[in-house]
Amino acid sequence: MIDRFPGDEHVFYSFDSVEDDTHNSYPLDFLNSLTPNGLPPHQLKVKKNCPVILLRNLDPHHGLCNGTRMVVRSFKNNVIDAETVNGQHAGDRVFIPRIPMSPSEDLSLPFKFKRKQFPLRLSFAMTINKAQGQTIPYVGIYLPEPVFSRGLLYVALSRGISRHTTWILANTNITQCETVFAPHC
Repeated sequence: MIDRFPGDEHVFYSFDSVEDDTHNSYPLDFLNSLTPNGLPPHQLKVKKNCPVILLRNLDPHHGLCNGTRMVVRSFKNNVIDAETVNGQHAGDRVFIPRIPMSPSEDLSLPFKFKRKQFPLRLSFAMTINKAQGQTIPYVGIYLPEPVFSRGLLYVALSRGISRHTTWILANTNITQCETVFAPHC
C-alpha cells in the first residue's frame, strides 16, 4: 500500500538485541525477523503523507498516546516529523524519536527481547479495539465473519460522524442466528 503514495520511500531499520546474551546465542537475522504484537517492524517503510499509528504513550498530556493516528510530514535519520490527525490535538506537529521497546511479558520467548525503533506502524486500517474512543470522518468496516458481540459492533459503527460516511462490507453467507441483529435465537 505504501507504494501507492507519491514520493521517495525511506526505510528505517531497528536495532535489535537480547538482554544478558553474553554469548551472542541469537543471530541478528533471527531477531530482525521477529515482530511481536505491540512492537514496530524491523523495517519501517514510510513516505511523506502516509498514515501511521503511535504504539506507545510518549506524552499523554500533549495527546501522544498509544493509538493516536498521525500523518508523516517529513523525516530525518533519527526523527520523524508527524502531525496528529484526530482528537483534541489534531493538527499538532511533533517529533517522534527512536525509543527502546520490549514486548509484553506474556510473550513466550526464551529471552528478553529489545527493539530500538520509532514507535510507529503504518495504519491504513485498524482493529475495532484500536478505534475505540476515536472519531473518524470516513469509516469503512470490514466484517468477513460475525462480530464477537453487539457491543463490539456498536463501537465500530459509532466511530463515524455520519451514516452517510460510514460503510460496511459484511459476509452475507451467515445464518440468521449468527447475525448480531437476531437477539432471540
